[in-house]
Amino acid sequence: MKLLLEIICFIVYSLLIVAISKYILVNLLRRFAESLDLKAKTVGNIAGIATSMPELLSVSFSAFAGLIGTSIYNILSSNIINFAQYMLAIRLNNNVKKLNNRALKIDVFMVIVTIILPILMLIFNIEANIEIVPIFILLFILFYYINSNTHKLYLKKEEQLEADIIEKEARFIKKKKKEIIKYSTYLILTGIALFVIGNLLSDSLERLCVQFNIPEFIIGIALGFVTSLPELITFFEAQKHHKSTNSDLGVVEATNNLLTSNVLNLFFIQSVSIIIYAIFN
Repeated sequence: MKLLLEIICFIVYSLLIVAISKYILVNLLRRFAESLDLKAKTVGNIAGIATSMPELLSVSFSAFAGLIGTSIYNILSSNIINFAQYMLAIRLNNNVKKLNNRALKIDVFMVIVTIILPILMLIFNIEANIEIVPIFILLFILFYYINSNTHKLYLKKEEQLEADIIEKEARFIKKKKKEIIKYSTYLILTGIALFVIGNLLSDSLERLCVQFNIPEFIIGIALGFVTSLPELITFFEAQKHHKSTNSDLGVVEATNNLLTSNVLNLFFIQSVSIIIYAIFN
């Protein structure tokens, strides 16, 4: 009976994190970004950061509880599921041909690397310790550099089209400082809510592993499925948002969302979990 109640708590806390991320955090960040007339690539990057918040919380609290194995499987399963959901969204929106752009091909290749690397670490028993953090940070910078430069080289047409759209919209939309302050306040409150729920989820995870002896890899994979749901929503929403322009902008935004999310998960969030684990355990 106690095990059943703990599993229910785990599910409820996980779904709360997903619901807040999906219905509040992602929408707030999109409105905030669009109020500043940001490009599709930048909006995708911001969406990627937003949809990685559940992973950041679950992995950080898992590491704090001493469950570093859970965080590794969480990141791996999240990255795999993100990629699968992205390809599903692209196919259902009939945008597969738009992936022929060289910049998007390079982005997708880097996404695949974020899946292969943790698999190789598990195969060759490479421990996620503090020595690997500098390597992850360097890879994070390298991936960002490649992404930025390939888009400048191979997406000039799309960027010019987007610049024209933004210029036209700017004539009718006046930025308001009050709106920016409002969205910023909402984002801070949302972050606090996610922190509180993440702390409760951490306690539940620790009890499941310590008291009921559930293997860490099972908890990690379960978390991966739960924390990847916000990405699925943003992949579809990005393509729907830019459908009227008949351009690659929706795919560009979705692809950058995927790449940013996976790169953050593996290189940044995993590094955070390693540091937390090293300090507190």
